[in-house]
Amino acid sequence: MIPKEVLKQIRRIQINTSRAVNDVFAGQYHSIFKGRGMEFDEVREYVPGDDVRSIDWNVTARAGHPYIKKFVEERELTVMLLLDLSASTMFGTSEKLKRTVAAEICAVLAFAALKNNDKVGFIGFTDEVELYVPPQKGLKHVMRLVREALYFKPKGKKTNINGALEYLNKITTRKTVAFLLSDFFDEGYERALSIANRKHDLTAITVQDPIEYAMPSVGIVSFIDLETGKRTLVDTKDSGFRSEFQSGAEMLRVNRNRMFSKAGVDAISIRADEGYANALFRFFKMRERRR
Repeated sequence: MIPKEVLKQIRRIQINTSRAVNDVFAGQYHSIFKGRGMEFDEVREYVPGDDVRSIDWNVTARAGHPYIKKFVEERELTVMLLLDLSASTMFGTSEKLKRTVAAEICAVLAFAALKNNDKVGFIGFTDEVELYVPPQKGLKHVMRLVREALYFKPKGKKTNINGALEYLNKITTRKTVAFLLSDFFDEGYERALSIANRKHDLTAITVQDPIEYAMPSVGIVSFIDLETGKRTLVDTKDSGFRSEFQSGAEMLRVNRNRMFSKAGVDAISIRADEGYANALFRFFKMRERRR
């Protein structure tokens, strides 16, 4: 039984994401993602210019003149949402935690799949996969995914993106449209990223807190690494420290985006203190132009 306050929040997110789905996706959703392949539609008589490799020899033999097989693109999609549940995502200096923002983006994508009658599944991971919800259709199923994205309590604290991508490849035998949502505070997953993108249509969505872009000057601060528990005392009024921090953060973003590009993975960057609708809209427009 879902607590009333939880159900109320899910309903509120459903209303908000429904607007985002209508505004952001508005007819673009299926046009920018490829289906799983080609499926047989019908046979018709051969006309000059048709590809002779499409000739159906069995029908041709029975009819006494050539017929070809006609195929159409199979448009039903399976969408997989891979959500980072590690401790670092439970951080926020703005109105929302990184995980909350990522969960709401999951909701937008899940309701978009629902609207287009596609299946959607969910993988929640830390240093191991802690939750797997197989792809299904229907409002009840999507509501469950939103609830899990918002409220599932993981046991682990660290991040293993490599393990999550390997799990995706293991459980899915057919091509999916996969979204990987994380702050990407991890290493050693470059090869898994490339392999997953060859098998699926993978998009990486990075969610970061504003403080991870630039450190404000607020005096002596004790920072805690939420994944390791390590504490560090720093003087944020030190302009040299702030400059070095910002340079390091920018280098991390440059290297991460370079890695995504090398793997052929589309990437979206979201700031937790900014709306995500515009970023999703720009991404879908980019995919539409590329198609």
